[in-house]
Amino acid sequence: MPGKVISQEKAEEIVAELKRRGRRVVFTNGCFDLLHPGHTHYLTEARKLGDCLVVAINSDRSVRALKGPERPIFPEAERAEILTALEMVDYVTIFDDLTPRNVIARMLPQVLVKGADWGADEIVGREEVEAAGGKVVSIPVVEGFSTSALIQRALESDAC
Repeated sequence: MPGKVISQEKAEEIVAELKRRGRRVVFTNGCFDLLHPGHTHYLTEARKLGDCLVVAINSDRSVRALKGPERPIFPEAERAEILTALEMVDYVTIFDDLTPRNVIARMLPQVLVKGADWGADEIVGREEVEAAGGKVVSIPVVEGFSTSALIQRALESDAC
């Protein structure tokens, strides 16, 4: 959707304005390489926690650094476009660092969301959000869905 994929600077402006108007901003991040039902459940639950859901996705360069040279499957522009088509996602921004710490520290959303597969001490941005009076929420993972497992399964079935 036009206007939903925004620069980090624009995301910061929008978040600041929403917070000034008393709206609750929810933030999450990830690669979101192959969208699957685990992602859609996660994003739906995240959106329920506030008035606006901002999703920051890893750039292609950072996905390769984190996941290996064969990833991402979809380039960042396509991953962003797919996410913006989901009604629960209000905005998507792309970050190039290996972690979203800088993006989170500049935005300071009221709610930071990660999957429950991340330990409390592993959630990047937790300290910044909590120090600003926000909260961190872990959303249960939908069993049986993992982008890496889906890719592996597809590669194995193609080998036959």
